Amino acid sequence: MRHDEMIGKVQALAQLPDRGTAERAAHAVARTLSERLPSGLARHVAAQLPPDMAAAMREAADASAARDSGKAGERFGLTAFAGRIAVRAGTDEDTALREAAAVMEVLDAALAPELTERMAHALPPDIRELLPVARAVQESWGY
Repeated sequence: MRHDEMIGKVQALAQLPDRGTAERAAHAVARTLSERLPSGLARHVAAQLPPDMAAAMREAADASAARDSGKAGERFGLTAFAGRIAVRAGTDEDTALREAAAVMEVLDAALAPELTERMAHALPPDIRELLPVARAVQESWGY
């Protein structure tokens, strides 16, 4: 998926006023997601993204790997996830969660299904709920 297409989809899904806001949201989510994932997995995700999005993920993955040898990524839940996105995107936490769900939906469409599955398994349940694949599984199981 091309960068312009991704940003346009994020803008539409999150009902954002302009492309600049959508781009800030996408980069904030990509960077924060990369901090949470094991650095090797974050790099695999980045490899399937357009250069701008990939750069944000790789930068965070490299910093994370330097801190924890790339094993597990930083440990934080949904509240910290939303807080980091809000700071980076210049918004509040509720808006950050809405934007994160939109970005995760676009990532789900852009990534190979097995990579999305690996990403889902690497995230804690509260953040995993933002992924469409996780929501679909939970709904089919009656959660």
